[in-house]
Amino acid sequence: MAIFAADRSLPGITMEQLAGAQKAAIDTCGQFTANGQPVRYIRSMYVPGDDHCLCLFEADDAEVVKAVNDTAGIPYTRVVEAMDLTPG
Repeated sequence: MAIFAADRSLPGITMEQLAGAQKAAIDTCGQFTANGQPVRYIRSMYVPGDDHCLCLFEADDAEVVKAVNDTAGIPYTRVVEAMDLTPG
């Protein structure tokens, strides 16, 4: 599986709303995986000064990540393949 980034512009979002979106992404990934479309939410980074959020997912392709976000009702501007450079 590859890593994909969902790029988001979220002006005016609150921390409570961000937490809700994160929970929705995690829950929806679980539903997709249970239905035979493996996808895993990895983590998010939010830049409050820019109202910008980047969420990382592991999946076979970008279309699954888009479908997860569409189903969860979480807006994104694009979904692109990314490289997670976490040391370890």
